[in-house]
Amino acid sequence: MSLISPLALLAAAIIGPIIVAMYLLKLRREERTVSSTFLWQQVIRDVEANAPWQKLRYNLLLLLQILLMLLLVFALARPFFATQGISGRNLIIILDRSASMAASDTPPSRLDTAKATALQLIDQLPDGGRATLILVGGTLEVPAAASGDRRELRAAIQAVALANGGGSDLAQALSLAAALAARDEQSEVAIISDGNLSLPNDIRVPARVSYFPIGNSSENSGISAIALEAGQNSQTLFVQVSNYGSQAVERRLNLYLDGALFNAYTLNLAPDLNQSQNIVVDVPPTVQQVEARLAGSDVLPADDRAFAISTFGSQLNVRLLSSGNHFLETGLSLLPNISLNNPNASAAPLSIIDGAIPDSFPAGNLLFIGPLRSTDYFSVTGQIDFPSLRAVSNSDPVLKNISLSEVSVLKAARIVPGSWARVLVTSDGAPMLMVGERDGRRIAVLAFDLHNSDLPLQIAFPLLLSNLIEYLAPGGSGAQLSPSQTLALPLDPSITEVRISRPDRSQASSGSGAIQIRAGQAIYADTDMLGIYHLEALRDGSVVQRRSYAVNADPQESPIRPQADLRIPQTSGAESTTARNRDGRQEIWRWLALAALIVLVIEWLVYQRNGLVLLRQRWMR
Repeated sequence: MSLISPLALLAAAIIGPIIVAMYLLKLRREERTVSSTFLWQQVIRDVEANAPWQKLRYNLLLLLQILLMLLLVFALARPFFATQGISGRNLIIILDRSASMAASDTPPSRLDTAKATALQLIDQLPDGGRATLILVGGTLEVPAAASGDRRELRAAIQAVALANGGGSDLAQALSLAAALAARDEQSEVAIISDGNLSLPNDIRVPARVSYFPIGNSSENSGISAIALEAGQNSQTLFVQVSNYGSQAVERRLNLYLDGALFNAYTLNLAPDLNQSQNIVVDVPPTVQQVEARLAGSDVLPADDRAFAISTFGSQLNVRLLSSGNHFLETGLSLLPNISLNNPNASAAPLSIIDGAIPDSFPAGNLLFIGPLRSTDYFSVTGQIDFPSLRAVSNSDPVLKNISLSEVSVLKAARIVPGSWARVLVTSDGAPMLMVGERDGRRIAVLAFDLHNSDLPLQIAFPLLLSNLIEYLAPGGSGAQLSPSQTLALPLDPSITEVRISRPDRSQASSGSGAIQIRAGQAIYADTDMLGIYHLEALRDGSVVQRRSYAVNADPQESPIRPQADLRIPQTSGAESTTARNRDGRQEIWRWLALAALIVLVIEWLVYQRNGLVLLRQRWMR
């Protein structure tokens, strides 16, 4: 144990003797009438003994007052214990709430353990210190910013809930933390996570970064993929089960078609993702819903269940505005459930504008490819010759399973993006691919013409096209959604109301504002809960359209092996973020002050004991 203000102990050397001296001073005499002269002898002896000082006698009040003085002086010295924690006055906590934090290897869950660690750090804040809470996993949130109110900070931490979707990208959170830390040289960043995060490589934090690892097990197996593909006269069900741990396990997979048990498989899963078990089976075309369920339990139950919804007969209408692009037309035709330029379609939720920009844009979301002039959404200021493509963030869903670094481009438009845009691929600072949302539309811009690149000849082209369509028309061509992915369903203009039944059977409707109807689409964003969502479109109170969507656990969250360290560059030159055992200070002056208050109450009761006895006697009478 150490002291922050050891000079405060000098107060004991000053105040202690004063308290003792009060009990050594000569007592003040009182005149009393006595009934006998025999008592004069005692008075004379007492007077002779009363010099200016008298002998110190045992006194309970003296002991209590000295104890009170020692507790107060010791509290003023601010004793503390060195512990694992933080020492900065400006604390920035980055708390991971992603799906992997639901693992129960640290009961009741990793998230609860992480919250307890965050509360401990708040308790270690020095007087006058402040803290900021940043949540990663799902949409970035800052429920408490530069607050010195411990009650507010504790309430914000206790209110943190799990986010099933959105991934675990640390780039945005570290950028914000670096900006906050730059304002105060006594800043410190604390990352509380299991370490399964996407780390940026171009951010240097101007403060010390400490990492508090959560979790102690890597053993988990789950359903990594499920799909129900519609054929001409049947449907094909594909289920993949993977073992993410280090030990071989045996799991039983049960398949349910429309709620009835269809088949069961015993799977021996090796601890190797390259040896995942695949089940491929034909199911009748009448099947509407499939559930795959792993029997038993492990530390992460979220990926032990998965659902698939039939898309048999459903189509996504896509409007293509182009002077002719064989590559684009072929790529779209290879994607399932895509209906291109259907003249009988009442609405097209997505329009692809290839090259020339029309004077007015159709309703719905927009994909620009090789734009030739500026629009209200972006500006074209020139041309870039032989751009070299570089991904800004490979964790974005649009770039999932895609690498564009090997794509050769002859020339591309130099684009100045609007504030709405999120740049995904750049070349010397100029955006090559950007996405975002403005005026209720989802927009994507690819800066180069497909004819001026070899992208159509690479395997990345159909994957990029599929990911872009999934982003621009989520749920439009299929019935699978990622957790927290926005659902956008094209609607006939005559639709008056839309209702959604969530997996927990709660209801949401456009009338309550939970579902927005704009630009010919029903937009619903609260899809973080895993399970089946049933949507109904109504016209004048009658249901005219029904769709179902499945939201399954993100397989990227299934590897739960906790990381011992995170490599994050800091301006001090350090990169390791492992928290040392004696970094923090656990002050105990508050407990000493509480003990002093208790002693003070006891001292007052002892001093007033005669009066209290008299008061008690009167009360009893």
